[in-house]
Amino acid sequence: MWTSPVRSARRVRAARAQRGMTLIELMIAIIVIGVGLAGVLLAFSTVTRGSADPLVAQQMMTIAEEMLEEIQLKPYTPAANTAPAACARNTYNDVADYNGYATSGQVCTIDGTAIAALAGYSVAVSVQTTALVGVAAAKRIVVTVTRGNDTLVLTGWRTDYAS
Repeated sequence: MWTSPVRSARRVRAARAQRGMTLIELMIAIIVIGVGLAGVLLAFSTVTRGSADPLVAQQMMTIAEEMLEEIQLKPYTPAANTAPAACARNTYNDVADYNGYATSGQVCTIDGTAIAALAGYSVAVSVQTTALVGVAAAKRIVVTVTRGNDTLVLTGWRTDYAS
């Protein structure tokens, strides 16, 4: 089949016109890709910023549980003792001794040594004698751990089960 050279030239020009993008199409593609990339980066930023929160919450829970367990393991009956130095608790010999215990910006071992890895955490303890559903000899222990704007409160009970 024979085609005229004019018709062939038109087909070549039409094929060439379909291959590229115009400047406007290119700019719209760049804008769409830029907005999509900005959204993805914002999502990554949000996830990264909040990724340390579970660690802080876990550390706060561990500190509170350790303190509550330490207190609950002490005898219920008050006994005479000497006042400890700084944030030490090594002279506490009964549950009531912990009432009013507080540290500011540090967590200490029982002998009063500050734990450097837990700097910035504070602990406060309240021990109150309260009736507990038919148990007259009960003490409510409230341990509060704070770090910045985060606060965790853990409550436990100690009863005089020996009597």
